[in-house]
Amino acid sequence: MNNDSDRTPSPEAEHYRSLQILNELANDDSLTQRDLSSRLGIALGLVNSYIKNLVKKGFITVKAIPSKRYAYYLTPKGFTEKTRLTYDLLHDYTRIYREARSSLKKLFHDLQAAGVRKIVFAGADEVAEIAYISMQETSMELINVVDNDRSGTMFFGKPVQPVHEVLEMDYDIVLVSSYLKRDQLFKQLVDLGIKKESIRISLT
Repeated sequence: MNNDSDRTPSPEAEHYRSLQILNELANDDSLTQRDLSSRLGIALGLVNSYIKNLVKKGFITVKAIPSKRYAYYLTPKGFTEKTRLTYDLLHDYTRIYREARSSLKKLFHDLQAAGVRKIVFAGADEVAEIAYISMQETSMELINVVDNDRSGTMFFGKPVQPVHEVLEMDYDIVLVSSYLKRDQLFKQLVDLGIKKESIRISLT
């Protein structure tokens, strides 16, 4: 299993981030790049790169407003692209569900056979939900869930906590339970000092 945190983002992850930015700007054109960085949990420089790319493709326009700020507006082409990305993402989720169920059943079987009992999920998206359902077929226990983007929400009765809280948790394995954010979450865990041998990735 490849745990290389230096991999370039997958096309799915790139499309997902673009869709997130288009959605945010469609709902609120007064957002700054710093606002987007905070809301989406990605670096400011990366937000800037996505914005430039979306402007170059004609999906958004930029206008200067008072206080040396900028407003971002979706163009008609941008609204069409948002719809297309949403459609494509739904198809991706259907494929991911089939792959995830098969992959996770094997992974959990192997982990249980290795003596793993306590698991922390890193990621609280759709793949995490599939992982939780799959884990019910084992005797392993979900201890906690961490995800900066979903912090403060609930996941099957457990509060989702910021990723750095994993340092205070008692676990055997941290499972990166996300597909689109797997590289980002893996890097966050490694940067916190979590040993790579204590991390597993649900889907690669």
